[in-house]
This record gives sequence, C-alpha cells and structure tokens, in this order.
Amino acid sequence: MSDISIRITGRAGRITLTRPHALNAMTYDMCLAIEDAFDAWLDDDSVDLIILDAIGDRAFCSGGDIAELYATGTKGDYGYGRKFWADEYRLNAKIFAYPKPVVSFLQGFTMGGGVGLGCHGSHRVVGESSQIAMPECGIGLLPDVGGTLLLALAPGRVGEYLGTTATHMSGEDAIFAGFADLYIPQADWPAAIEALETTGDIGTLDKVKTTPPPSTLAALQDQINAVFDGEALMDVLNALKAADSPFSQECLKKMGRMSPLAMAATIEVIHRLRGPSLSIEKALDLEYRFTFRAMEHGDFLEGIRAAIIDKDRNPSWQYADMNVPIAAVGKMLQPLGKDALKLEKMT
Repeated sequence: MSDISIRITGRAGRITLTRPHALNAMTYDMCLAIEDAFDAWLDDDSVDLIILDAIGDRAFCSGGDIAELYATGTKGDYGYGRKFWADEYRLNAKIFAYPKPVVSFLQGFTMGGGVGLGCHGSHRVVGESSQIAMPECGIGLLPDVGGTLLLALAPGRVGEYLGTTATHMSGEDAIFAGFADLYIPQADWPAAIEALETTGDIGTLDKVKTTPPPSTLAALQDQINAVFDGEALMDVLNALKAADSPFSQECLKKMGRMSPLAMAATIEVIHRLRGPSLSIEKALDLEYRFTFRAMEHGDFLEGIRAAIIDKDRNPSWQYADMNVPIAAVGKMLQPLGKDALKLEKMT
C-alpha cells in the first residue's frame, strides 16, 4: 500500500505513514492494515516492540480522511461512517492495551485520528515541531478515538478546555496534559529509532530524552480551572463572560467557531468518565454513541461542508445561540442497544 509502509526491521515492527501530501491523514484501508500488523506481531517472538512514525516534516497524522464520510453521509448512507468509526475505535483500544511497547514519534500535527493512533501507546515521543490537538468540535463531532479518556485524565479542567477550544498543544504541553511521555530533540529521532530496531530495548530511549521546555499550558491551569469547572456548556460560557480577561475572551472566540451540541456533549462525556470506572472501553462506547448519530442528528455533515467542501468557514450549527438543551445532549449519548460498539474483531 503506497499510503503506508509496514515491515519488520531488526527487533522492531515498523509502521510508517507515507501520505505527507495529505498530512498523513489515515484512510480506512490504512486503519485496517495497521490493525492486521498489530495482530500479526502480538505473538511473534521476533518483534519486541512496535514503532509508529511518519514521513514529512508537517505531520505525524492530521486525522482521519473524512472526504468519504461526507460523500456517503450526504447521500443518506450512514453505515459507512459507522463502520469506519467502529473499526477505528477497535484499533485505538488494541493499541491502548497492547502488551508490547508501542513507541510513536509525533512530529508536526497530530490531531483527531492521529491522536487515536499515536497517543495511546506506551511511549509517546514529542519534539520541537509537535502540535497536538483534538479539533473535532469544529466539524460537529466530539473528541473521539479514545480522546475523551485522555481529556478526562488531564490535570484539573484542562480536558474541558482542550476539548471545547481545540487549542493546539506543543510537545511540552502534551506531556503536561498526559498526551505524550518523552521529549527528544528531533535531530536525535533517527538514532533513537535505529537503537530501538537494533536492540529491541525500550530503555534506549532514556539515553536520548531531555527535559522539555516549560509548558505554557501548565502556566494557564489556574485560569482554566476557574472558568471550565461548570457542570454544563452554559455554565462554562457564563464563567468565561464573567471573567472578562484576555484568556477568557480568547476562549470565547475559539468556542464561537465550534458546534455547540458537540461542545456540550464533550463536557458531559468528560464528566461521566471521571472517577473509578474510567476505562478506554467506556470512553469509546460513549464516543460511538455520539458519532453513530452525528451524521443523521448532529452537526457533522454541516461542519465538514463548511470546513472542507465549500470552505466558507460559516457553518449553520444547531443551537447557534449556544443554549443546548440537556435533552439534546442526552439524545446523542443514549445507549445504542443492538448497535452498541463491539471491540471484538469480526472475521
């Protein structure tokens, strides 16, 4: 497959995304090929660890390739999207629980589906160019691919902030927020990968990791906690308006571009996940309830139209006044019954 290179080099299973012209956006076929590789290497004693990387300077993976989702959804075919998301979420869960080390090198943009691929492994490497974000609310989705798990685990109310504003994190911000583990100067990445391939020893990363620069996001945490601690979207918006600070004004500006329904559901899902029952399975189940309905009942198709198809950046959102009824959020997050997400691979 020209979009991806899958091979074994030395002691490492190697998966390299090779679509730099498309910012390494992940297609459905790429998703299935990656899962097949993880399955094949699970019991292969010649593979000690897996390395995920990508060619090009601009992106590890900018997200899922959503053009086909739009093309099918606008014709009233919601089945393709639902299957795409279900299969992608199964891969996310598999990476999260994989018993061998999974090392990802996250240069440039890592967004949306790229987070699901690169931020659930055991060793997530960032550097000077890393820009990590969950921008789904801007196209009428909630952060998915297990992203709500990461947001729920982020310090304080940082998860609500990142999920509703789509703010980009630098490498050091991503480490602070729990989306990454190791800061390694990108000039040292080729040697780090070669050492992993040669030895199969994850400990070689300790020899090249460095202390990350100070996190801008960490410095904002007190302000974030003060205005994003509301129970619902309207509570957060009211707190932001009352604060009337440069930070709160910037947040309101960013949130003004997002789907109100998606933001309201994002806050609700993060709140439901926090606590002792938090798991990747629960996060993906809640996300799938929303994405299953996103084309038919949500803002997804309109969000894609405005951002990708017509590029007018002027979506006509539901609840444009930001006053999203609790019942509307509840409808999007109702259990799916027989259509509920299944994480077992179907043959």
